[in-house]
Amino acid sequence: MISNAAFPWLTVLIALAAVAALVLWLVKPLHKMARHYALGISVAIFVLFAVAFATGYHADQISLYESYRWIPQIGVSWTVGINGLQAVMIFLATFLVPVVILAAYDEANEEDSYGFFAWVLALEAIMIGLFAVQDLFVFYVLFEALVVPMYFLIGRYGGHNRKGAAMKFLVYSLVGGLIMLAGVIGVYAYGPGGDHAYLYSSLAKGLSASDTAQLWLFASFFIAFAIKAPMWPFHTWLPDTAAAATPGTSTLLVSVLDKLGTYGMIVICVPLFPKAALGLAVTIIVLALISIFWGALMAVKSDNLLRLVAYTSVSHFGFMVMAIFSGSTLAMKGAMVYMVAHGISTAGMFLVVGFLARRGGSYRISSYGGWQRVTPLIAGSFLIAGLATIALPGLSGFIPEYMTLMGTFQTVKWAALVAVPAVVIAAVYVLLPYQRAFTGPKPEVEATDMHGAETVATGLILAAMLWLGFYPAPVIDLVSTPAANTVAVMAQAGSSENVVLEGSNK
Repeated sequence: MISNAAFPWLTVLIALAAVAALVLWLVKPLHKMARHYALGISVAIFVLFAVAFATGYHADQISLYESYRWIPQIGVSWTVGINGLQAVMIFLATFLVPVVILAAYDEANEEDSYGFFAWVLALEAIMIGLFAVQDLFVFYVLFEALVVPMYFLIGRYGGHNRKGAAMKFLVYSLVGGLIMLAGVIGVYAYGPGGDHAYLYSSLAKGLSASDTAQLWLFASFFIAFAIKAPMWPFHTWLPDTAAAATPGTSTLLVSVLDKLGTYGMIVICVPLFPKAALGLAVTIIVLALISIFWGALMAVKSDNLLRLVAYTSVSHFGFMVMAIFSGSTLAMKGAMVYMVAHGISTAGMFLVVGFLARRGGSYRISSYGGWQRVTPLIAGSFLIAGLATIALPGLSGFIPEYMTLMGTFQTVKWAALVAVPAVVIAAVYVLLPYQRAFTGPKPEVEATDMHGAETVATGLILAAMLWLGFYPAPVIDLVSTPAANTVAVMAQAGSSENVVLEGSNK
């Protein structure tokens, strides 16, 4: 065992969530109090991670590090630890899980609702593991494992066409996973070997692949992450899934799990295959720009609020991917902060749309009109979350979008200039649905406004959006070192080939 942590915090947190899920499944007396049990466990996990971070995080090294031999015959180890990016992603995941549980309180009275909460806790264990693990083989195992709880959360607890959407999600995920498996096998073949053959740090220094082999290896991981992100043209599963799943499930899927796409590009694709990343950067940026406009335009024409939020996410992921491959440190920092900001604002939109549908019985924009006179808190919360997604100053989306565009402009001017008009389209896909659904004469309906657990969940989301809007410095500081290190790897690969992007050291 190798460790720089006084206590195995990360392993304990992963085990706590997983065991808590299993206990909820097996202990029948807990079924009637499943939502309270799940909320207590998820809050405890968030608090414990905050304590672990406060006492054990160091910016100059992988913190809370633990490493145990697992399958030494093929070089697999249970190795976990966090840098700044991994810390903020775990904070995002552990923050949103109790928020989602709170938001589901009023609709969690069905006989089998305990299953929903058990799968959410199982998913939390996998999410923490994915962002903490430092071994590529274990990352792949967890990447595939997350399909199981998501499949049941969509297929069992979703709405109309939930089974078809769950199957589509399963097929896309498994295809991406199988493509990644080819890369995992290839990495072992070209890697340094030994008891810790799959460690990110070992692979970044010890891959002996030729440029052609590196290109194929890069493609195997990038395609899997592009499906997860989701990027055009691999995005088509997301709107169907979001429209069929519960708003809480969609929140965890889009706000956290889909970030594995951009996270994997930053942590795996660029550091392990920097020459391929640099050589394909322009092609990827073009695909990212298509994603930006395709998602935005499809959101404008959507009449389904869940689909609308899903399409806006396709657009926002395009901004992140463009920034990741721009070769700019400022843009890379922006992409990392964007991952957090988008997760918070999108969670707000999904959950508030769910609250509206509980009262109106529909997700179709055309089914509403004048509802700000009936549910002013829901209307106001939707507007604030929407304004955060379109980067209104003072809300969570402004600083990362500014960093992303300005950083990209430093190195790939044409891409930043092409992307700017999408900001205007974003205003249309938020403000037009708000006008259609919430403004106008008061409808003749009887409905209560947001209340109880809904208000608490929404309040937490709004507070996070305001905090990140007015004081993003702590998050920027956390991601600064990982961002600089990742861009430096690309720059070094470029200088060795004499093709460094202009301004990549900015």
